[in-house]
Amino acid sequence: MSKLVEANEKIANGVVEGYKKIEDGVVSGYKKIENGVVDGFTKVTDTMVDKLFTKEGESVEDAKKRMQENVKKQEAAQKERMDKIGAQTKINM
Repeated sequence: MSKLVEANEKIANGVVEGYKKIEDGVVSGYKKIENGVVDGFTKVTDTMVDKLFTKEGESVEDAKKRMQENVKKQEAAQKERMDKIGAQTKINM
């Protein structure tokens, strides 16, 4: 009976090792694809920012920061307008 248990454990270990090799290969392949997509997207966005949004002498990174600051300012202004509308609505009720 112990030979049967040993053989069963050997088979189980072989299956687990095979599964881990397949899993590692799949995960590795996915990570390579993901990194390629992200790198490609970054190159495209950097090129678009450079061509469309940079000011003379401004780097792509500086243009991105400037645009992000503008977005934050616009969001704050929008929130302020919505709060004002909400306050006026409460007064009118």
